Amino acid sequence: MQTRRGFSFGFTGDIAVPSAAPRPCSHPGCGVLVRDGTGRCPEHPKQSWAKKPTAAKRVTGRKLQQLRKELFEREPLCRPCYRKGIVTLATQRDHEIPLEEGGTDTKDNEQPICADCHDEKSKAERARGVRRAWAGYREG
Repeated sequence: MQTRRGFSFGFTGDIAVPSAAPRPCSHPGCGVLVRDGTGRCPEHPKQSWAKKPTAAKRVTGRKLQQLRKELFEREPLCRPCYRKGIVTLATQRDHEIPLEEGGTDTKDNEQPICADCHDEKSKAERARGVRRAWAGYREG
């Protein structure tokens, strides 16, 4: 018999002791008990990080400053405001089609925009991104 500090355990071999109690699958609405430590049942595997799209390449630094300067010299007014009949100086360089939605960081896809219009446009883009992420989560 194996003893430790004078106490007898009453067995002569190794036994398997579970390390933790089973927990329900972490997928919303699934109650299958999981014991393997992944937190998900076989029916709801977690989506791999490797499948996430990579961030779009952006122009930065001096190249960005040069592109901004050229854009504001060529077109100093906010394009969305101008379309509404409002005259506002542009303060930011914006992508008409966001890079995350397949746009390119080229002169064909840039527009001068004021801070207010940029905030409004960014809010709409974030909402679309959340909807895309939620749709992908629900499919997985």
